[in-house]
Amino acid sequence: MADYKYTPADFKSDQEVRWCPGCGDHAILNAVQRALPEVADRTDTPHNLFTFVSGIGCSSRFIYYMKTFGFHSVHGRANAVATGVKVANPRLAVWVTTGDGDSLAIGGNHFIHAIRRNVDLNVILFNNEIYGLTKGQYSPTSKLGKITKTSPYGTVEKPFNPGELVIGAKGTFFARSIDMEANLSKECMVAAALHKGMSVVEVLQNCVIFNDKTHAAFAADKATRAEHTITLRHGEKMLFGANNEKGLVFENMKLKVVTVGQDGYTLDNVLTHDAHERDTTLHSMLAAMKYPDYPVAVGVIRTVEDDAVYDLAVERQVEEVKAASKIRCVDDLLRSGATWEV
Repeated sequence: MADYKYTPADFKSDQEVRWCPGCGDHAILNAVQRALPEVADRTDTPHNLFTFVSGIGCSSRFIYYMKTFGFHSVHGRANAVATGVKVANPRLAVWVTTGDGDSLAIGGNHFIHAIRRNVDLNVILFNNEIYGLTKGQYSPTSKLGKITKTSPYGTVEKPFNPGELVIGAKGTFFARSIDMEANLSKECMVAAALHKGMSVVEVLQNCVIFNDKTHAAFAADKATRAEHTITLRHGEKMLFGANNEKGLVFENMKLKVVTVGQDGYTLDNVLTHDAHERDTTLHSMLAAMKYPDYPVAVGVIRTVEDDAVYDLAVERQVEEVKAASKIRCVDDLLRSGATWEV
């Protein structure tokens, strides 16, 4: 435990928050600022080691509202810049704030390779299924048939599911939350920070101007969320519904929604969530669940420890090369190899 004690106020900058009134980004900001004091305490991380990196988009204004070090990079390059920051100084707690357009379109390559490398970054992926800052074009997560500024007759593209993408790229941590679920978001952020390696927290966020109520079918209010989302926690039964009367079972090689006490299904039949399972099959299925056929999975879906953490491996390699090298300074370098007197 750390000797110092922080409060959310220690992570709030003096800048005016300039997102639209009602934007889901406000709730995400609040969740992160509430999470970081606990993260600092549990990881023994002093305030001056927290660093936020962003790309371009509404979510990327996040760094101005955090009283931490920050780097506002260019479109799609947040994960690449953050990788450089983390490798240069592995002691830093590096967070990335990015959107579905920023990381899944122009930045898609950087995103999947940061996951593949298992760089120790904490990525918060704001998913409002639209380009908000550039005024309402469809994004890689926009629903099929969505009418937008750049798809006036409806999109003809199937959208990405960020969870499937992360797990498919061999991600070691994936969680999902909803902007209105501030406590769950905080819980996911803390879990992400405690994970060693790349962590991705997707937050389903509402853009009140260009894509209002895009998640409303399953997330409009507490009653709706109880019926149409399932909060996963390691070691707990996969139950949902107003009274936890519904559950998930694995049958005929796929997930099935059942009602406990009906059709012969008991609590024993309901799956217990194992977030640490190394095999990706069930985690991928959980991340892929879509309303209305299934409840949308939120909470920590996957968290698997892996010794192959990129920045730590680079640090070890540098130390090994330095230890074995005969060159200790610039003078040694200049006098090494073939030399000539002029």
